Amino acid sequence: QISSSLLTCFPHAVTIVIPLPNHLRASLSILLKYYQTCLKLYCAWPVFPAMCDRSITVLLILLRKDLGLIGLAVMGQNLVLNANDKGFIVAVFNRTVSKVDHFLENEAKGTNIVGSHSIEELCSLLKRPRRVMLLVKAGSAVDDFIAKLLPHLEEGDIIVDGGNSHFTDTNRRCDELSKRGILFVGCGVSGGEEGARNGPSLMPGGNEAAWPHIREIFQKISAHTDGKPCCEWVGSGGAGHYVKMVHNGIEYGDMQVICEAYDLLKRGLGMHENEIADAFTEWNKGVLDSFLIEITSDILKYNDKDGAPLVCKILDTAGQKGTGKWTAISALDLGMPVTLIGEAVFSRCLSSINVRASRILSGPRPEYHGDKSNFIAQLEQALYASKIISYTQGFMLFREASKTYKWNLNYESIPQMWTDGCIIRSVFLQDITAAFTKNPELENLLFDPFFKKAIETAQNSWRQVVAQATLWGIPCPAFSTALSFFDGYRSERLPANLLQAQRDYFGAHTIRILPECVSESLPADEDIHINWTGHGGNVSASTYLA
Repeated sequence: QISSSLLTCFPHAVTIVIPLPNHLRASLSILLKYYQTCLKLYCAWPVFPAMCDRSITVLLILLRKDLGLIGLAVMGQNLVLNANDKGFIVAVFNRTVSKVDHFLENEAKGTNIVGSHSIEELCSLLKRPRRVMLLVKAGSAVDDFIAKLLPHLEEGDIIVDGGNSHFTDTNRRCDELSKRGILFVGCGVSGGEEGARNGPSLMPGGNEAAWPHIREIFQKISAHTDGKPCCEWVGSGGAGHYVKMVHNGIEYGDMQVICEAYDLLKRGLGMHENEIADAFTEWNKGVLDSFLIEITSDILKYNDKDGAPLVCKILDTAGQKGTGKWTAISALDLGMPVTLIGEAVFSRCLSSINVRASRILSGPRPEYHGDKSNFIAQLEQALYASKIISYTQGFMLFREASKTYKWNLNYESIPQMWTDGCIIRSVFLQDITAAFTKNPELENLLFDPFFKKAIETAQNSWRQVVAQATLWGIPCPAFSTALSFFDGYRSERLPANLLQAQRDYFGAHTIRILPECVSESLPADEDIHINWTGHGGNVSASTYLA
């Protein structure tokens, strides 16, 4: 009777009823302590007397775990500890089983985290529907673990991929697992080691039927801004991983414009790292207030044992994991001019091949005779304007992807998810959130009055910086491509008319006529091939876009 009534209160529990003679009553506390400490059992207290005077019945409740996590690398360990702090009971597994024991004996010592030594054991410990999160290397490892999990899962159970998987893989997994009754979620996780431990930005998408079952956990362990969680449902299929991919692409862009600003101050103005750090510290008090600006100042102030700035001793070849490249490729696939992220990717590529050329090719020697403080102020505006363009392009890509893949993305929630817990967190994102809150159908960020005014205010300084960098011979691909995009986007006409004529000349790809220029020989709304030389034929290619 006791077991039945308590199981009503604890539906995710297993009960063990142990009758004990009275003479063992003294040993009861020791027994309970053993169960609680070693087996993670939770005791219903006080002890309930049984009907018989000579015995008592002890009821132990083994609570099933809220979440299972596979992958105990840095991110996995810290996310588990975060969930434990928020009151969730997590069971963990790792391909190298000894790592489970090491984690429990060290970082997780004294917590309610439970280890398992097989996939089967992990699944047996979980509440229904089971919620299993993978934090493993993207690619085949995800598919391998899914295959190992499936025999131990039931219809309605949930698998969450928290790695940096490509969104097309997430689309495929959602479809495949849906046919087997398994709810699959692809969740972008940003914030690094610190974010995972204290509250990351989480971007879940996939099978929406899973959201009610993971929402409480994910929103509690995520970062919060003004009481709002940096975690909301993104959309179906690979939407969550797509948003994380573009987040990483924007991160590439932010880092590139910061590095270009550093280079202009270092080589253009001849400033020491300590002076540059002071400039970044000042910038971080205004519109550029962000995590990346803050850490840049910290990095520039950091000296080696000999007192020299450590940053000057670091090899200037930048690595990349590929998510920035994925963003640029997706932009090309969707026909979106995400130029700044593309330049940021190419700049990392260029950093690895410039050594030989620097010994052969020469350029101007940077000199500056103007007011340094004025240039620093102009550079701040140029950085801000370029940042606006980067996010403008990112949200243009979101809009096109949402339409193409039928995701129905919530543009207001995306910047909110990035306001804390992630690498690109900044005050600036609150302005983007406000823009989409005010107008959810906002076609382009530059059309919002706040950003329109901001970029118009910064425009002259932005042009001065790009011009000065060109005269110095110091590359600023992100600054200049951002400015070129702005000028191209605002132009009433671009020289693509000549380009299309060239295509028609050599490939018969046809032309289209402006409405105001329509005539009998140049009809409207038709793809027309012109015999440019008088010697060509009249047969055109099958399509204007070929």
